[in-house]
Amino acid sequence: MGWEALGQWGEDAVRVEPLAGGVANDVWSVRVGGHLAVGRLGGRSDADLAWEMALLQHLDREGLTVPVPIPTADGRLFVDGLVVMPYLEGGPPETAADWRRVAGVLRELHRLTRGWPQRPGWRSSTDLLHAETGTKIDLGAMPPEGVARCRAVWARLAGRETCVVHGDPNPGNIRMTADHVGLIDWDETHVDVPDLDLVLPGNAAGLDDDAYDIAAQAEAAWEAAVCWKDDYSVKRLAEVRPV
Repeated sequence: MGWEALGQWGEDAVRVEPLAGGVANDVWSVRVGGHLAVGRLGGRSDADLAWEMALLQHLDREGLTVPVPIPTADGRLFVDGLVVMPYLEGGPPETAADWRRVAGVLRELHRLTRGWPQRPGWRSSTDLLHAETGTKIDLGAMPPEGVARCRAVWARLAGRETCVVHGDPNPGNIRMTADHVGLIDWDETHVDVPDLDLVLPGNAAGLDDDAYDIAAQAEAAWEAAVCWKDDYSVKRLAEVRPV
């Protein structure tokens, strides 16, 4: 159905203009019920989208600032891969204090989702010690020596408690005001070890030297695997030290 599905949000629902930042999805500003919102159209399965929508509703109930899905006229949260969410006001973090606020929100996300079920079809970094594939990851497509380096890093995370990780807390996915720290773009979100979210500028999460090194190496290995093979993923794999 594509963007024609936007009509499910009301006869006056319209696209306004494309938004930057959508890689896996087609993202537009939209107007629904007279209010500005964001529409995201992608190829995720219904099970995948249901997991994401349930997560966002849970986090909203617990007080986090997230884009809670806007339901259709008949109450559905997505239609044929299309999701409509409110537009979150704010700008990216700019100071060390800003990043410490971001770290606090990420830790709250992790606390609120301990024991959360895995996103359908996804694998965690430690699952990939044995599994070869998961959603966008195919270790069989990577150089065997590179896979060995990634797995050696992920092995250092084995046995740790898992939770939901945002998966991509870069400045473009953060909306800060004086009153809130909002997180958008939950497309890379899955269940994993929380430290993968905490490799932040200036070590804003306050990890000790060893924990930060492990997290930074594991995050580089994850980014290499999930993006393979573009220039960025090759760069990230080069950051993972030899075994």
